[in-house]
Amino acid sequence: MAGRPRSMDDAAILDAAARVMGRTGPARFTLAVLAAEVGLVPATLVQRFGSKRGLLLALSARTVGQADTAADQARERHASPLAALGALVADVWAAGTTPEEYANHLAFLCADLTDDEARARALAAHRAQDRATAALLAEAVTTGELRGDTDVTALTATVQSAVTGAGLLWSLDHRATLTVRRREALDAVLAPYRTASDRGASDRPASDRGTSDRGVRER
Repeated sequence: MAGRPRSMDDAAILDAAARVMGRTGPARFTLAVLAAEVGLVPATLVQRFGSKRGLLLALSARTVGQADTAADQARERHASPLAALGALVADVWAAGTTPEEYANHLAFLCADLTDDEARARALAAHRAQDRATAALLAEAVTTGELRGDTDVTALTATVQSAVTGAGLLWSLDHRATLTVRRREALDAVLAPYRTASDRGASDRPASDRGTSDRGVRER
């Protein structure tokens, strides 16, 4: 006899977990709080994930997978690799993220640093972001948006440091939004590497691409 169908899939639970983590921070995050958020009982979450730690590790593992495909998804929506990179940088955090939510997520990251398995998954997510950033920067060199002598490896590291640092500064001064601050940091880092022809380029969605844009994508 087939078992009862699940009333909510794991992906929806993990989405809810990320939201709750932003509201509670590590100290107040429990399976009971998450269960109330999703309309399940804590025992169901234990059955699915084993423990709170198991659920958090599952969320980290999914983050790695999402980061690995993020560049392709961003590239499909934008006409240029640098526009896609801008979207990638902006989309890591929801547009409406508050300083408190950001601080709570940072607290979870700090907790991960004391757990070898959790730290390894956080590092894997960071490296996936590196790969996505490097791929888009390399494409920008190929398409002429960035100078041909750009050191993509070095620039990738600088981009990652700049946008992460922008988040930390924003958590202190609360100027503008997290998305705006990360995009500003990206633009400042890329400015010296942009070619003259790219500085006036517009960010057009993929649906508005012309024939020449499709040619670049199809090579």
